[in-house]
Amino acid sequence: MKGAGAGGANLLAVRSHNTALVLDLLRAAGAGGVSRLELAERTGLTPQAVSKITARLREEGLAAEAGHRASTGGKPRTLLRLVPEAGHAVGVHLDRDGVRTVLADLSGTVVADRWAPVDFAAGVEAVVEAVVREVTAGVTGSVSGVVPPDPADPTDPATEPRGVFDPGSPGDLRSPCGAHSGPGAALSPGGADSGSGAALSLGGAHSGSGAAPSPCGADSRPGAAPSRGSAHPGSGAAPSPDGVAPVAPGPRFPPSATPTGATARALGESGFPGPETPTGTPAGPVLPVLGVGVALPGPLDHPRGVLHRVTGFPEWDGFPLRDVLARRLGVPVTVDKDTNAAALGLALGGAAGAGEPSFAYLYFGTGLGAGLVLGGVVHRGARTGAGEFGHQVVQRDGPPCGCGDRGCVEALCLAAVARGDLAEAGRVLGVGAGNLVALLDVDLVLLGGRTVTEAPEPFLRGVTAVLDARARRTGEPPPRVRVAEGGVAEGAAQLVLAPVFGRAAD
Repeated sequence: MKGAGAGGANLLAVRSHNTALVLDLLRAAGAGGVSRLELAERTGLTPQAVSKITARLREEGLAAEAGHRASTGGKPRTLLRLVPEAGHAVGVHLDRDGVRTVLADLSGTVVADRWAPVDFAAGVEAVVEAVVREVTAGVTGSVSGVVPPDPADPTDPATEPRGVFDPGSPGDLRSPCGAHSGPGAALSPGGADSGSGAALSLGGAHSGSGAAPSPCGADSRPGAAPSRGSAHPGSGAAPSPDGVAPVAPGPRFPPSATPTGATARALGESGFPGPETPTGTPAGPVLPVLGVGVALPGPLDHPRGVLHRVTGFPEWDGFPLRDVLARRLGVPVTVDKDTNAAALGLALGGAAGAGEPSFAYLYFGTGLGAGLVLGGVVHRGARTGAGEFGHQVVQRDGPPCGCGDRGCVEALCLAAVARGDLAEAGRVLGVGAGNLVALLDVDLVLLGGRTVTEAPEPFLRGVTAVLDARARRTGEPPPRVRVAEGGVAEGAAQLVLAPVFGRAAD
């Protein structure tokens, strides 16, 4: 994770890198803005290079003037700021008993938030469908205030207003089965687009030459074969090879604007065009969505987005969640452990505190894990399996744990909470934290997760008491302990936003 102000280079091959550096400084400056001269000084780029980059950013709507600053000589300096609403990321926290979805703008500010119950034990199909429904309904709701109904299923719960996503201008951005037939159409949120000049179908493909099948089971080319990912009821298409049954219509996802040039490269070419009228004017409200970050219990393979044996749910082993959701949603998807995502959000958002390059984040919700930030970077390990904090054995003859072992910190903490002994749960959590501090020598331990936030004092006392006792024995100053600000869903959104600003999420 590079810090703001890291040096740039005036090379065409790294133009997107330099753009990301400038974007990061604009974000850090906030509404007050920053001058081009300051951008040049902090990045090491020439003033000419900065002027070219900021001109592109302004043209593409990512930067705007923020006023002027008096100069000691010459004309006043023009200040530039990031335009937060120019892009959004969806953060999803998929827990064992529910899914929380947030919509964050480019500054990382959450502009909408929703939660729905989900039973992780209900199986692949039900859980994937719930995530798709919540993401698409939530983002659509942020534009129109109401989730468009599913015409193929009058009982679809999405026919009712959902959650607390901020309402915008009304307008249903999709037609039945996702087909958009207007001339010059660019995007169909649900499936095949049959308009001339069609560009992209969210969750599928457009109808131009060489287009891939749409999620409705077919594109609009004569003789097109059904999609492998999902099919329209009655189409006769076989279920997807990933085991998720076909569902129609496709995602109810609003389109997003398409950045161009160097900015598109800085954004990972992840912007998407919205539906247009024949004159090229947007046909309705447009929400630029760069991608979706999904955080859930591990272990899992972060680079490939494949789940392993999630504790207590071995049936998910090997499931390619990232690719399945990307196909269903039609936007880039990143998958990571809940603890890693939360730690990333804390590190990038400054919630860990200024000058805190290393800390341990202990997450206690329906399970127990740790996110580790070492030297400013989320530590995932060689196989992205680091942070399985809850499965350190502290009592060899203790109660069985869902991982198959006995006497794990997670099992002991959950048992204590179940019988209402939060003081004991805090003490056991402190024992595990003491082991972690002894291994990593971190100065800060952050506590989070809904079990902690619902009653933070017993956990703060328990962990602090154990770490203080250890410090007295070793003669070293004890680590600071406090409750973290921010959650897993916010961190999941940062999985998408971090690379936009040159901050490594990997």
